[in-house]
Amino acid sequence: MKFLIIGLGNVGSEYENTRHNIGFSILDHLVSELSVSFVEEKYGYYASSRYKSRTLHFLKPSLFMNNSGKSVKFWKQKLKINFENLLVITDDLALDFSKTRLKARGSDGGHNGLKSINDYLHSSMYPRLRVGIGNDFKERKVTLPLILAFKNASNEEKKFWERTIEKGVQDDGDFQLALEILKGKDILEKTYNIALDWSEMAKESLVGIR
Repeated sequence: MKFLIIGLGNVGSEYENTRHNIGFSILDHLVSELSVSFVEEKYGYYASSRYKSRTLHFLKPSLFMNNSGKSVKFWKQKLKINFENLLVITDDLALDFSKTRLKARGSDGGHNGLKSINDYLHSSMYPRLRVGIGNDFKERKVTLPLILAFKNASNEEKKFWERTIEKGVQDDGDFQLALEILKGKDILEKTYNIALDWSEMAKESLVGIR
């Protein structure tokens, strides 16, 4: 079985590691963990790997966000991927920072990348994983990623979290630095894995109720 996993973002150094490029960042991490590399191809950066008898294709569109659909359509047709075996990973301002929401289908929700994909594919019947990039940091909310980050923080990082979260003193660039700390320590991946574990426990509990 084969799957096409697409991370949405904008190309260019000025967008690198920004929160709206979270789709790119997640794919970069996944590809690195699988010990493969992206290669620049038509309409995107492409990589592939085998994982548990499945073929995983990874795509970072090289077109701008509002034209991502052109790249997705090309690679979907080239690889002959069914709609249900697509997964689009994108940012979501409406979700609190680092929270995720997986849906089998849905509207674009005002997201330019998803709108472009819907338009080019003439369908919204494909799975998408929305990753929150909302205002948890600005609002100083103590969430699981922050707890994990503080637990594994260096003395300098602890001072950073105490200043920005406990005291609420935040400067330009602090949010970006927070993202870099979380990414560098694989905090988002750890959070995602913990969420999956809780999800499995919830499913088992529901089976018991039945």
